[in-house]
Parts: sequence; structure tokens; C-alpha cells
Amino acid sequence: MARHERDEEQGRRDFRGRSLLINLLRVFHIVGLAGISAAVLAGAAGAEQWGGVMLASGIGIIALDAWANPLYFRQAKGIGTLLKIALVALMVVWEGGRQPLFWFVLAFSVALSHAPGRIRHRQLF
Repeated sequence: MARHERDEEQGRRDFRGRSLLINLLRVFHIVGLAGISAAVLAGAAGAEQWGGVMLASGIGIIALDAWANPLYFRQAKGIGTLLKIALVALMVVWEGGRQPLFWFVLAFSVALSHAPGRIRHRQLF
């Protein structure tokens, strides 16, 4: 079965400019990551604000991904992303646990986003 047939079969959706919008949200997400990195690792102020930038941009990315792929929240990448959001929120409010959470979320994010498609897209339920 060709990829486009598989995509249609799974009910995938798209709109013109979605890729550009996701890339812009990713830029803000990385800006938030840089800010929260400075707050967590160097003791800079603004963890709440940078966490908010990460959270807002991440939710935007998730909303677009979930809209485009109705199976998103049944797949490893969707479940993993929900876990990351919860951990980033915890990192923002739990000052004593910020450093270990920061490193865990960073490593988990890299592992999930660079995992083979057969792992990221695996349907968990």
C-alpha cells in the first residue's frame, strides 16, 4: 500500500501552511527551551515565563499534530508528548526538582523525537 493511501486510510488531514505554522511554533518552543535552560542551569530568573512559552508552543504543536492525525493520542509520540507537558509543568512549579526533571525531559524528548517511526507511531491502545 502506498504511503498516501495509508495516510488517507488513517483519516489524516492537512491544510495549506500547516507545516510552516508548526515550524514557527517549534522556533518558539526552542526559544522557551533556551530560556528555561538558563533558568534551571544558571539560576536565571523567568522559569515560569519560559516554561509558559514552551507550554503554549507545545500545546499548539500538539493541537495541530492531533488534528492532522486522529490516532495521535493513541500512539507513543502522543502519549510521550502528554507526559512531557506534565513534566514541564511540574518543573516550573517544583523548584527543587528542576534540574533532574530538566535533564530527564531533555533526554526523553530527544529519544522520542529521534526514535524510528515504527516506535514513534506505534499504537499503544
